[in-house]
Amino acid sequence: MNFFTQICELVAPHLFLAVGTAPARAQAAVLDGRTFEGVVLERGKTSGDADTFIFKDGRFRSTACDPYGYGDGAYTVSVAGDTISFQAETESPQYGKLLWKGVVNGHKLDGSMTMIRDGKAAGEKVAVAGEIK
Repeated sequence: MNFFTQICELVAPHLFLAVGTAPARAQAAVLDGRTFEGVVLERGKTSGDADTFIFKDGRFRSTACDPYGYGDGAYTVSVAGDTISFQAETESPQYGKLLWKGVVNGHKLDGSMTMIRDGKAAGEKVAVAGEIK
């Protein structure tokens, strides 16, 4: 075995891992560092609860949910042109899970939050927000 072959055998697995995971990390981080202020409200209503949506270190957080014990949760994204779709799940020991889905287009966030209690959907709200600069 020549020197070049030995180097390739040692380095190739690491290159594959780096190349294979870099795009996923880059895509997941596309919203990191962005914060949106807006409102969460019941469908059909014109007023609701003020909220701040924070994307940081691959995690999503809704500040309006803090008083109910919901923490942050990992988020995933998919990008199509200028539209970034995201999904996240946050959980409260007392109240259950919240499933978040939304889109960010430019500086605007539109989304929905489904409350899950005992494994069943228990309600849905919508979220509308603008990015804080």
